[in-house]
Amino acid sequence: MTKVTYDLPDGSTEHVDVEPGETLMNAALRNNLPGIVAECGGSCACATCHVHLPKQYTRFFAEPTDEETDLIAYLDAADDDSRLSCQLVVADSEAEIHVRVADSR
Repeated sequence: MTKVTYDLPDGSTEHVDVEPGETLMNAALRNNLPGIVAECGGSCACATCHVHLPKQYTRFFAEPTDEETDLIAYLDAADDDSRLSCQLVVADSEAEIHVRVADSR
């Protein structure tokens, strides 16, 4: 099981065990974490699940699709670490991953 640390917009930190095949968005919703709205339910259509994934953790996930890249391009708070958590599917590993949930305010 992968251990994910979510750095939340209010400055708090939450640690969540994420099952293989689950997205970081679903794990956040399952644990009622603030900051990930997920208006489209994970269909890569709204960008309300924006997170910042530091480069050292990108190897655990697939490259962003063109749709994800296009949505991120329209976000004011986007940077080189921006990803949509609905597209970050956890693999079967014992990894520890850190993400920062974007402040959507």
